[in-house]
Amino acid sequence: MIEVVGISFKKGGKVYYFAPGKYKLKSGITVIVETEQGTQFGTVVEENKSLPSKNFNRDLKKVIRIATKNDYHKHLKNIEDAKEALNACKSLVEKYKLNMQVIEATYTFDRNQLVFRFISDNRIDFRNLVKELASLYKTRIELRQVGVRDRAKEIGGCGICGQKLCCSRFLTDLDAVSINMAKNQNLSLNPTKINGACGRLLCCLKYEDDTYSSYKFNLPTIGSRVTTKEGTGKVISVNILRQTYKVEIPDVGIVEVVKNEDD
Repeated sequence: MIEVVGISFKKGGKVYYFAPGKYKLKSGITVIVETEQGTQFGTVVEENKSLPSKNFNRDLKKVIRIATKNDYHKHLKNIEDAKEALNACKSLVEKYKLNMQVIEATYTFDRNQLVFRFISDNRIDFRNLVKELASLYKTRIELRQVGVRDRAKEIGGCGICGQKLCCSRFLTDLDAVSINMAKNQNLSLNPTKINGACGRLLCCLKYEDDTYSSYKFNLPTIGSRVTTKEGTGKVISVNILRQTYKVEIPDVGIVEVVKNEDD
C-alpha cells in the first residue's frame, strides 16, 4: 500500500494522485505540487488515503508545500495573464488562417510552460503559430488538441434527462463509450436518443452497462427458438429489467415468459 492524496488543477477537473509526504491534507486545501510539466497550483479533492502500489506504474510526484498567500496571488496573476495569452493566440490563429478553435490557455505555476488547448477536425500545421507565441511569451509553448467531449465539459449545459451534464458536474475522467452499450440495453440507435450534447454517445450508457450485462445472462436473444409450457416458438421481444421475454408459438399466439419459470 502507498499513501496518496488526490489533487485537481481546476474545478471539476481530473484527479491526480501525489505523495503527500509529511502533510496531512484536508479537502479544499490548496497546495503546490511537482509535475512533469513543472510546479503547479492545485486543490486537494481527496484526503490522505492508502491505495495498492500496483495501481501506479511509476513513482508519484510530491506535494512540495501547502500554498501560501503569495502563492495564491501568483496563481491569480497566472490566470489573468493566461486569459490575455488566449486572446493573443486567437488573433494569431486568424492571422495564419488556421482551422482550429482555441478554447483555453494555462500557465504552469512556475510559468515554465504555457499550454493552449484547441479543437479541430483536422491535423493542423501550427509551427509558425508556436514560434510566434514562444517569441511573445519567452516560455515553452504547447498546443494540445482536445475532443468535443472536453469542450462540452468546459461549457456545461443540460442533458436529455434534465440534469446538468455529468461531465461538467462530477465526471473527472471521460471513459470510452461504445455503441455496443446501447445495443446491450436494447435502445433505439437513433442518434438523437443516444447522443449527448457533445454529439457523442451518452456517458450514462456506461453507468448501466454492467447491470444490463448481468441481467441479460441466460435470457434468450430475439429470434432464437425456445421451448415453454405452451410449446416451442420464436422469441420476439425481451424485457431485460423485468426478466421476461415474449415467445410467438404457432397455433397458440404470443406468450410472455418469466425467466426460470420453465427451467
